[in-house]
Amino acid sequence: MGENEASLPNTSLQGKKMAYQKVNADQRAPGHSQYLDNDDLQATALDLEWDMEKELEEPGFDQFRLDRAENQNLENSETADLNLDSIQPATSPKGRFQRLQEESEYVTRYTRSAPKSNPCNFCRLSKMLCTAIILFIFGILIGYYAHKNCPSNATSSGTLDLQLYQEIIKTIQAEDIKNSFRNLIQLYKSEDDVEISKKIKTHWTSLGLEDVQFVNYSVLLSLPGPSPSSVTLSGSGQCFHPNGQPCSEEARKHGSQDLLYSYAAYSAKGTLEGEVIDVGYGKADDLKRIKKMKNTTNQIALLKLGKLPLLYKLSLLEKAGFGGVLLYIDPCDLPKTTNLSYDTFMVSLNPGGDPSTPGYPSVDGSFRQNRSDLTSLLVQPISASLVAKLISSPQDRTKNGVCSPLELPNNEERIVNMQVQTVTKFKTVTNVVGYLKGLTSPDRYVIVGSHHHTAYSYNGQEWASSTAIITAFIRALMLRVKRGWRPDRTIVFCSWGGTTFGNIGSYEWGEEFKKVLQRNVVAYVSLHSPIRGNSSLYSVSSPSLQQLVAEKSNFNCSRRAHCPGTNVSSVQIRGDADYFINHLGVPTVQFAYEDIKALQSPSFLSEALFLKRATKIEEMDPFFNLHETITKLSGEVILQIANEPVLPFNALDIALEVQNNLKGDQLNPHQLLALASRLRESAQVFQSDEMRPANDPKERAPIRVRMLNDILQDMEKSFLVEQVPPGFYRNILYHVDEKTSQFSILLEALEHCKSLPSNKTLQEALSEVLNSINSAQVYFKAGLDVFENVLAGKN
Repeated sequence: MGENEASLPNTSLQGKKMAYQKVNADQRAPGHSQYLDNDDLQATALDLEWDMEKELEEPGFDQFRLDRAENQNLENSETADLNLDSIQPATSPKGRFQRLQEESEYVTRYTRSAPKSNPCNFCRLSKMLCTAIILFIFGILIGYYAHKNCPSNATSSGTLDLQLYQEIIKTIQAEDIKNSFRNLIQLYKSEDDVEISKKIKTHWTSLGLEDVQFVNYSVLLSLPGPSPSSVTLSGSGQCFHPNGQPCSEEARKHGSQDLLYSYAAYSAKGTLEGEVIDVGYGKADDLKRIKKMKNTTNQIALLKLGKLPLLYKLSLLEKAGFGGVLLYIDPCDLPKTTNLSYDTFMVSLNPGGDPSTPGYPSVDGSFRQNRSDLTSLLVQPISASLVAKLISSPQDRTKNGVCSPLELPNNEERIVNMQVQTVTKFKTVTNVVGYLKGLTSPDRYVIVGSHHHTAYSYNGQEWASSTAIITAFIRALMLRVKRGWRPDRTIVFCSWGGTTFGNIGSYEWGEEFKKVLQRNVVAYVSLHSPIRGNSSLYSVSSPSLQQLVAEKSNFNCSRRAHCPGTNVSSVQIRGDADYFINHLGVPTVQFAYEDIKALQSPSFLSEALFLKRATKIEEMDPFFNLHETITKLSGEVILQIANEPVLPFNALDIALEVQNNLKGDQLNPHQLLALASRLRESAQVFQSDEMRPANDPKERAPIRVRMLNDILQDMEKSFLVEQVPPGFYRNILYHVDEKTSQFSILLEALEHCKSLPSNKTLQEALSEVLNSINSAQVYFKAGLDVFENVLAGKN
């Protein structure tokens, strides 16, 4: 990247220009003498023989000389606590060797023999000899104590960094998180989200975070209608609300909030009468079988949530000709301890961002498209109790400990009339963004994302956990920053708005600053919905970060009594990480607590947003110890990514993930396997020849480290494909669920082509995967070539 690097304008990344600071080999902390920064000395350092340096080097001499240079310029130093990692490579072999030469000449010049005619020759020689002996002993003592008290160059900078990280992390306390959480949940009843956004901004600013600002967007939101939706049985005329209660004024008064917010945002609206057809989970083979049996045109599908992305299943139902969907969660898919039979929920049919500005930001003057409905289907979420009434089945379907799934008998016909009421309005969504500018690489960003409550949406409380956790980490971090320390890279803290409607705040911000973010973002750490249970730590990360995440998870496990196996995977997740994973190819990490039984349930049940109460969160984590653990784990990862000289990404793990995705006997074209093998070879060479030396402080050259990091941060961009089924990730390194071990788009294409006369869809998917693997292999090979050329140029 050039010296005139693009930076975020006032409304975003940094409200001021983040100038690119070149990392030079002679870069020092403030207060170093000019002698240490002399370019001529460094330029000739490579001409010295290493063995000569070793013979002449005194133990502890380098650190002693650095300390003396700093003391001479102490009044110019801005920090009292220097980062020893930046000092470590600063000493010049040429400087040490030249200095010893000069001292040798000094001794030679002043100890030569005096004329023989001098009568005091013997006395002078004796005095000089005694002086030399005293100085020699004194020098040994100084060297000994300097070596003992000061870290030598052989000391690992990683040890010092880990001590610093632990010093920051240990200030995170569960009690602080609990108080922050309780303060936040008092604000959610406000008419809009301005009050919550202001509270967050004020709090972050008071903690010392720099340049905290609002970033607002006017976006199209799909809101509940003036009255609840309903489902009416045509035969009996019985009318039910989505929660299964009969339509009545009393039901509306007692459950008005729950009833209104049981809806599908951006669904088509209106009324539809048709036959209810049970389509199960809505898989392609299910629909193929059903279409052979019944006419599905303008009928109403009874659809279970889970196993596949909702948007994908709705796209299949649209193609099959259905006109409406009654969406529910089968009680058999939930943990036995969870009873949601009468609970209603909300879903969003928005794939991401403002629907009126697809693919471009909602800034003033942008063209607004008329896209109030993102599907032609009338979609209505309903409770399991209403489904039981529709199919005339008892609500308790558990016998002898075995749960029987809800199913509509094939020989029975149910005609219903469904009414869906939603309204669309333009509203303001607010993001809160704050910055901690990096010291040596301010143009490289580690983004940490939480989300806050958005007005007009359901009143869930996981946003308060998310916001309390990010605030706790900011508090701990800024305590250390106030003492003079800064991370090497810039950390950007974001509290997103509009998450429940389709990650609108993060999408619009990302689209507005896409060009800058593509070049500068190195990682995204997600704090979306961190407490979903209390029995199992569940970690999701990009393949390149799985090693780091597993290391942190294992360390946390060693401190706890219950230690299940490390659970780290690359699967699709909900939340604002979506844009950074699928449009920027940014390595991503997320820690969360789940119930073990919930992890065994079908995937994508989290697409349903239930109306949780604040007491539910506190029931799961009454002492907020789980909140503290998530904060510390996320904090350690953030600190390592933001401060390590070499980004802690693993190139070989990406190649291994690709090979694992091609295992199996269904799809293994020779071209794909051969490309994957070449990718692994290139990644192995890259990791051994370039990454290993860069992680050794003795061999680390700043310009090579910068080149290496530029390659590491862009590794996953090769796996972004253009065309994927609705609801599937564009980043094909992520699986649909943990049970899937192959590329998700290949499995979907294989399933899809079963109902088609040709295999065109499968061939297109194979081509997408092949091009991604080839692009990654070429990328690593080009990186190796660059390093070889640099070495050749120096020689």
